Amino acid sequence: MNRVRFADALGLELTQVKVFQSSEDPSVPLHVLSRLSINSALCCSSLDLEFAMQCLVPDFPPPADAADFTARLRRQRVCLERVSSSDLGLGGTVRVLNVAFEKQVSVRYTFDRWQSLHEVCALWHSGVAEGDGLGPADVFTFFLPVPPFLLRPCSVVQLAVRYRVDGHEYWDNNEGQNYSFTCRSHPLKMPRECEESWIHFI
Repeated sequence: MNRVRFADALGLELTQVKVFQSSEDPSVPLHVLSRLSINSALCCSSLDLEFAMQCLVPDFPPPADAADFTARLRRQRVCLERVSSSDLGLGGTVRVLNVAFEKQVSVRYTFDRWQSLHEVCALWHSGVAEGDGLGPADVFTFFLPVPPFLLRPCSVVQLAVRYRVDGHEYWDNNEGQNYSFTCRSHPLKMPRECEESWIHFI
């Protein structure tokens, strides 16, 4: 008999069985409670709503804007360009020197300071012509899914980029420090007239 199992983007089980005792209260995830509290505040208040959103903020400036970006690309063969954060995860671009046609770019990341790790393959996006005698280069894109329960204040996500080509392996790990993102709280204010659209969004 065949068994079918479903997994999420991180390879974790989608289903989990939990048996509650009659005296045990169920545990509601924090991100669910926060949305319920927003909904309640909207319904019971005539004032503009103020609340805090949790998001991952990079602890480093955009690498592509650094004055030594070209020099680092020449030395490492691979460089993280830019990263953007959303409530679903982290997305970004990586630039590599076109050493050979066959190549593989991946991003290795961790939610617990490398006690465990995950890796996702980047996808080829476009080719670019580099100046300063570097020759042609390629741009790859990637997306790292971040589970909502990790979006707690001071949670940290770290990553490094790996480039495998022509039998060699190159890394961009931010000069040995890794690229680090910290979850921070950002206060937001929403006018009362947006109530219906926000409740619909939730």
